[in-house]
Amino acid sequence: MAGPAAPPFAAAPIPGARAVQAIQRMSPVPFQTSEARIEGVYVISVAARILEMHPQTLRKYERVGLVRPSRTMGMLRLYSDQDIARLRLIKHLVDDVGMNLAGVEFVLQVFNRMLQARSLLETMQEEQAFAQDLRHVMQRLLEILDMEQQSP
Repeated sequence: MAGPAAPPFAAAPIPGARAVQAIQRMSPVPFQTSEARIEGVYVISVAARILEMHPQTLRKYERVGLVRPSRTMGMLRLYSDQDIARLRLIKHLVDDVGMNLAGVEFVLQVFNRMLQARSLLETMQEEQAFAQDLRHVMQRLLEILDMEQQSP
């Protein structure tokens, strides 16, 4: 059930109290914007199996603000595919790179800012293309009007 070429995972060590408090003071930018919130589909036990992590590790990552699964009316955690992808990245940074959770938080913030910048650039490119199309249409309209004024 594990994702493609996912290395085996061990539960991440619990950081010291100072690190946890520092992470909690940070206000991380979520992967997705609020209007694009993706609903959860996996309960914590299934997510833990997919990620080969202990459910308590997932709870810890939520507690320190690294992931925010949606909740049911009964308060069950529901992890989306996007949450799973985020947790895979966290797991890689902790297990394979050897980062502590404060470092992971920093990397995620930088990554989120890069995604925001990319989105802004795409929006600017779309607006530029629209402005160019609008200039072309207006130029064509002016040509048509000029032709009509000269034809009497």
